Amino acid sequence: MRIKISHEATFSYAPPARSIIQNLRLTPRSFDSQYVLRWRVSVDVDASLRMTEDCLGNVVHSLSHQKPVERFAVSAIGEVETSDAVGVVRGSVETLQPEMFLRASPLAGANAALREFAQDAIAGVADPLERLHLIMGALHKEMTFDPEALASKSGAAEAFAMKRGASGDFAHVFIACAHELGIPARYVSGYVAPAEGEARGLAAWAEAVTPGLGWVAFDPVHDLCANADYVRVAVGFDALSAAPFRGAHSGGGEEVFTAKVRIEQAMGQSQN
Repeated sequence: MRIKISHEATFSYAPPARSIIQNLRLTPRSFDSQYVLRWRVSVDVDASLRMTEDCLGNVVHSLSHQKPVERFAVSAIGEVETSDAVGVVRGSVETLQPEMFLRASPLAGANAALREFAQDAIAGVADPLERLHLIMGALHKEMTFDPEALASKSGAAEAFAMKRGASGDFAHVFIACAHELGIPARYVSGYVAPAEGEARGLAAWAEAVTPGLGWVAFDPVHDLCANADYVRVAVGFDALSAAPFRGAHSGGGEEVFTAKVRIEQAMGQSQN
């Protein structure tokens, strides 16, 4: 599948900020089931924009503007060709051993309720891959998807207690459950092309290590392993280390953020 993506984000300050810095994780990388045909990240202010790679292998554009600014916009535009690998991620850039993704995360930690949920979901099952599918299915039934929730500001335990959350919250809960079972798991940010009748766009899911397959992508919001509709952009221990935008400003008023994602594919298009 060939997917065209346009992601535009605007940052505004009143009064103007004295200076801004941003780390942008908006650039997908190619691997066996995903090939980046073209991609460009740009800003509409006179700013330094430097491309690097972080410790997790994500492409990062570092933005620095040391003058007063009232508003600026960031755009990520490109085209990606994908194929359905039934969630299996092969050929990706890996900078850390899988065991590093057993590391505790403030946003993806398990409490007593999550530990009990994970053990109940996999009762009597020993196969790691089947266990992960059971966790994904149980989570899909247990929680309600709420796209207005802010995954980066609430942890797995809180989202699970409320029984609702954004895609990032679902990913955090899945990761916490996988860790409880001793399975390395990580957070993924990216884009999802629309199914008929749905408006999808910027999203999050999880990946976990399985014997013989390596990293496999699980989306508990839709109860499926990532397919050709998914464009994988960045990975992290949680939403903070895979965030598309993460930065700070000095002076000025509160930052107001707005975003618009447009996805086009061969079978149609979606805008949100």
